[in-house]
Amino acid sequence: MPTLNWIGKEKVINHHMEVPYKVLEHSYGFVDGKIIDKEVNNGNKIIHGDNLEALKTLLPEYEGRIKCIYIDPPYNTGNESWVYNDNVNDPKIKKWLGQVVGKEAEDLTRHDKWLCMMYPRLKLLHKLLADDGAIFISIDDNEQANLKLICDEIWGIGNFINNIIWQKKFSPQNDAKYLSDNHDFIVCYAKNKINWVRNLINRTEAQNSRYKNIDNDPRGVWTSSDFTVKTYSSEYDYPITTPSGKVINPTEGRCWMTSKERFEKLVEEKRIWFGKKGDGVPRIKKFLTEVQDGTVPLTIWLHEEVGHNQSAKQELKRVFQNDKTPFQTPKPSTLIQKILELSTDKNSIMLDSFSGSGTTAHAVLNLNKKDCGNRKFILIEMEEYADKLTAERVKRVITGYNSSVGTGGGFDYFELGKPLFDEDGNLNEEVGIEKIRPYVYYTETKTSILEIPHDENKYFLGKHNNTAYYFFYEKDEFTTLDYDFFPTMRTKAGQYVIYADNCVLTPDYLTRKHIIFKKIPRDITRF
Repeated sequence: MPTLNWIGKEKVINHHMEVPYKVLEHSYGFVDGKIIDKEVNNGNKIIHGDNLEALKTLLPEYEGRIKCIYIDPPYNTGNESWVYNDNVNDPKIKKWLGQVVGKEAEDLTRHDKWLCMMYPRLKLLHKLLADDGAIFISIDDNEQANLKLICDEIWGIGNFINNIIWQKKFSPQNDAKYLSDNHDFIVCYAKNKINWVRNLINRTEAQNSRYKNIDNDPRGVWTSSDFTVKTYSSEYDYPITTPSGKVINPTEGRCWMTSKERFEKLVEEKRIWFGKKGDGVPRIKKFLTEVQDGTVPLTIWLHEEVGHNQSAKQELKRVFQNDKTPFQTPKPSTLIQKILELSTDKNSIMLDSFSGSGTTAHAVLNLNKKDCGNRKFILIEMEEYADKLTAERVKRVITGYNSSVGTGGGFDYFELGKPLFDEDGNLNEEVGIEKIRPYVYYTETKTSILEIPHDENKYFLGKHNNTAYYFFYEKDEFTTLDYDFFPTMRTKAGQYVIYADNCVLTPDYLTRKHIIFKKIPRDITRF
């Protein structure tokens, strides 16, 4: 398989493993049109902070659970005038490149920098995606070829679904230097192509309007299609006499699509249409009632179906009730909604780690309102407008804006907080035990901790695959695993993993009791 090499690749290919794990700090909840101090806990999250670190933070709760990911990363056009710096010269990105890639970063080309920025983020997104999920990435010609190659490497070339063409403009760009670029790409990959099943897209009124009932057929409205085929067969090459008496043969090189006997049966069933005068070339009727509930998604999405850049700007202006938008090329919510319709069910989790103005949440809320769904969104935005623009848009969609009725719902807003480990590798006690416990349980089981009521001791984390896990930790005390600890354990298991600061039990005793001792913080896995 062809692979892509660039300056700095060897430094970032495993960088996602080195990203510090930080905790999420709850800022506020939003529900019933009001900001509240406590968590809403309805599954919707907006996170302000570096998206690489935020993606790492999501792993304990969401690894392998995200059904659909949509991202609209920088296109790397070199355009400096955008709010979201699109040429990856953002100071935060430059600082990160300097730390990760080192001195080589000074010599990186624009494309190398973009690839260094994207690669570790895509690696973490791959971990978060469910085995039956898919990722959709908006991009243009600047990086589409490079993106395809690194996605082949991360997702696997066999999991490539399609390269969707989205018509982002409805008129020619007359000031274009070369050709008018009227489309973007949406690159789509499945986590596991065998398990990913796309939905049919709901039929539109325009599609249904093509069906009419010219002859008052009691079976309802219908349309007709060609009764001939290109693949010639002498058996299917026979003359047909129309109701008017006119004799018709298939055109040269073509034949009828079925045998004469089958044709006569179709005539009896009134499935053949000869035109209003009864002298036309036979066509076969297709009734709307026989058409499947939806249509197979195409790889070309026209602006009439899903919107365009200008309609997206107008949408933002309506939301914020002004004539200005800080985004030059926002995406319309109808575009993201189509992605949701073809790739999610009503209980899916949707993630957008380059959330910008919050279009993805807008689409999720609209679709939930339309089909009574319970989809959840997670947005990550690193820029300072995360609250005043991204979250503000979501608030207005929930409560209503202009003449648009609110969708209802709520979300929790988080800031990216302190790292779980300090510079010396010790547990950062400032983050609190309630943030440490899920991390430790995840490192052991790769599953989320279930904080459910139980009569166990307070150090019990949970049971997984017949192993019981304990985290014997106190902020201001030195914990020791000794004989006194065992009477407090009530969960029966085939094996026990117990974390503590120290252990005074003999190796032979631990073996006989099926206990694995792990020392804090030495044996806590970093991922």
